[in-house]
Amino acid sequence: MMFAIRFAPSPTGRLHKGHAFSALTAWTAAKSAGGRFVLRIEDIDPTRCRPEYEADILQDLAWLGLDWETPVRRQSDHLGEYAAAIENLRARGLLYRCFRTRKEILNAIGEAPHGTMEAARPGPHSADEEAHLLASGAAFAWRLSLDRAREALGEAAWNGLSFVEEGEGPNGESGGVAVDPEAAGDVVLARKDTGVAYHLAVTHDDALQGITHVIRGQDLFEATHVQRLIQTLMGWPAPTYRHHALLTGPDGRRYAKRDRSITLAELRAGGLTAEGLRAELGFSSAG
Repeated sequence: MMFAIRFAPSPTGRLHKGHAFSALTAWTAAKSAGGRFVLRIEDIDPTRCRPEYEADILQDLAWLGLDWETPVRRQSDHLGEYAAAIENLRARGLLYRCFRTRKEILNAIGEAPHGTMEAARPGPHSADEEAHLLASGAAFAWRLSLDRAREALGEAAWNGLSFVEEGEGPNGESGGVAVDPEAAGDVVLARKDTGVAYHLAVTHDDALQGITHVIRGQDLFEATHVQRLIQTLMGWPAPTYRHHALLTGPDGRRYAKRDRSITLAELRAGGLTAEGLRAELGFSSAG
């Protein structure tokens, strides 16, 4: 399979230097390997994603000198595909409806007698309670049952889950990394309002688009554990992972949208050239 890497931003704001570093890292790796560079727009959150931000992302990446395959996959155009994957897991008994609110989960964590693991795995409601909540129209999420997933895979496959790390995790993890499927608990894979959650959408699309290598920041390293479990349950191939350290500003804090980090558009308006930014980030040329 041809070497293929994706850059998958969410259009919830303008790109900043951290995004530029990740995009250039992935694009350079694809070009060096003579492979594919895939741009994906991960816009499954209708409350935060905006079309104008998507247009800004394309403009910023073009300004950086990057090129990518077309057409660009926009996740909001493919909700039916994710719904089919959810139905596959549901029909196999691997999901359960969870009506608990985030506050209720957090309260349970504080009350858990054996730490947070039990709280992160709330388990199904009783049949009567679920029927009552469904009839009331209450919102729910579909959670992946780790107990059922373990039973479905069998002990050997469950204990043998792993991934290849060509970069480095936040604690120096590299090479063959054993997966801890229980690290994230019974994760939410779909919500009543959005239809799909990040972990399912990203693994689905990586398999569909033939992504062989995932290059991303170390803040997403832990997500690899649950994503490898989903890939195995669905029979999807496992990419090779390369996690990199996060770019930080002069204050030592990582660049983030929520901290209103200076955007590429603002840097451009201030006179910084794409060549200047690439050099600052350690990429001498885009050609």
